[in-house]
Amino acid sequence: MTSTSGASTGKSRGRGAPRATRDRDETGRPRNNRPRDGLGRPLPYGTPGVQRQPEGVVRTVAETLDEGQRLLDAGRPFHAHEVFEDAWKAGDDRPGGREPLWQALAQLAVGLTHAGRGNPRGSVRLLRRGAANLGPYAGRQPHGIDVDGLRAWADELAAEVESGRLPDSVAERSPRLRAHSQE
Repeated sequence: MTSTSGASTGKSRGRGAPRATRDRDETGRPRNNRPRDGLGRPLPYGTPGVQRQPEGVVRTVAETLDEGQRLLDAGRPFHAHEVFEDAWKAGDDRPGGREPLWQALAQLAVGLTHAGRGNPRGSVRLLRRGAANLGPYAGRQPHGIDVDGLRAWADELAAEVESGRLPDSVAERSPRLRAHSQE
């Protein structure tokens, strides 16, 4: 189906029908350029949104933790998850592959995102998965990360959400990433 201007609207799904042009990044890969709110939900084109986290940024461990904490404290856990995901994906170049610690932190951030979006089922699932994935680090503080504190936080928030109590503010429920002795 085409609009009156002749541009594809993307509404027709029939064989041979025109397709809508997809947003693409500078390398030609598909990317959704719609603006997003603080919890990462897409907004209509032309609507002001929050600045998105650039993808694929290589940061030091300290920079990753600082940026992730800043975003969590600002009530932007979806964006914090992207920072942790960058750290996790950067492991592709290391012997031994991806560090599951970063994946677990990304899962915790997405669990908080789902709580903020009002999705209790997704929230509980991701919070529990992230806490379980931190299990191998229990009793340790790799990179100064308060693993035991994060696991307790995730279990507590998952129980609250499961009982029907969603947080009023994700910023107020954001976890502390580093052990107190590291701050």
